[in-house]
Amino acid sequence: MATLCRPAVSVPEYVITMEETLELARSRHADHPQLPLALRLIENTGVRTRHIVQPIEETLKHPGFEDRNRVYGNEAKARVPAVVQRALDDAELLTTDIDVIIYVSCTGFMMPSLTAWLINAMDFSSDTRQIPIAQLGCAAGGAAVNRAHDFCSAYPEANALIVACEFCSLCYQPTDLGVGSLLCNGLFGDGIAAAVVRGKGGTGIKLERNASYLIPKTEDWIMYDVRATGFHFLLDKRVPATMEPLAPALHNLARQHGWNASDLDFYIIHAGGPRILDDLSKFLEVPPEAFRFSRATLTEYGNIASAVVLDALRRLFDEGGAEHAARGMLAGFGPGITAEMSLGRWSNATNEST
Repeated sequence: MATLCRPAVSVPEYVITMEETLELARSRHADHPQLPLALRLIENTGVRTRHIVQPIEETLKHPGFEDRNRVYGNEAKARVPAVVQRALDDAELLTTDIDVIIYVSCTGFMMPSLTAWLINAMDFSSDTRQIPIAQLGCAAGGAAVNRAHDFCSAYPEANALIVACEFCSLCYQPTDLGVGSLLCNGLFGDGIAAAVVRGKGGTGIKLERNASYLIPKTEDWIMYDVRATGFHFLLDKRVPATMEPLAPALHNLARQHGWNASDLDFYIIHAGGPRILDDLSKFLEVPPEAFRFSRATLTEYGNIASAVVLDALRRLFDEGGAEHAARGMLAGFGPGITAEMSLGRWSNATNEST
């Protein structure tokens, strides 16, 4: 079975704190009739710090979509290779051992995808397959794990590389003044993550089953309005309540595998916000501590979109991992409203035969 190895994660050097975010909101939107509500919502996110790819003075400008997208491409090329190399090193593989690169991002656009540039710049084999995923938003981290699992199931000797690159700050729109937009301005951060799924060997989550689920008639709850000024993020006020209809899908996936979703050893969950985690704790009937890795990502980095699940998994590794054969769940949530879910057992390479 394929094993999801230790992720490598990097966040940019520029930091904005919760206090700075609140002060910016007060100074830039002093006359906004719903400012007190927006400030309260931002405070309730629990986000203490976020990292952004440019200084805040540059982030708050809007030079146009063309310039912003150029920044996206330049920064991705400058920052992604080091993260990829760390992920390869942690998985004890070379670029030439990789059979497919799955690249996920929803905050910039390139064609050809960054996968083509990576293959050339880092000397991956020219026959490396490319799977860029651009429109699954925050769910794309879970989707990338699932597509890597599928690929390695089809080709048991293969190895897959997952790369998530999100520069959410490049989507800041100073003219979007809805409460949801103001909340997002205090919630999302920038980050890059990479991880290898090995067809054989490796320490990490030995993937056993995956599934997707879409809540019917919710495709306009999380979406981009694409304009000349770029991506305008729209967030429906009903989104925080989506864990009640999604929890049964998680229960059903576990049940199909002969497991109980309320009684697993570890959980790697997308941290869209504290309400998401609180509700999922309630509807899965697991203690809030079960989502401690996701909460730590949210507190320290904010919502870094598709990179969240990989960073939460990295924190499990940093804690020492889990017991060999411990059972766990990984799930990402995003536009659609879509859930990308997977189940697996912790595997230590030294205990593979047990």
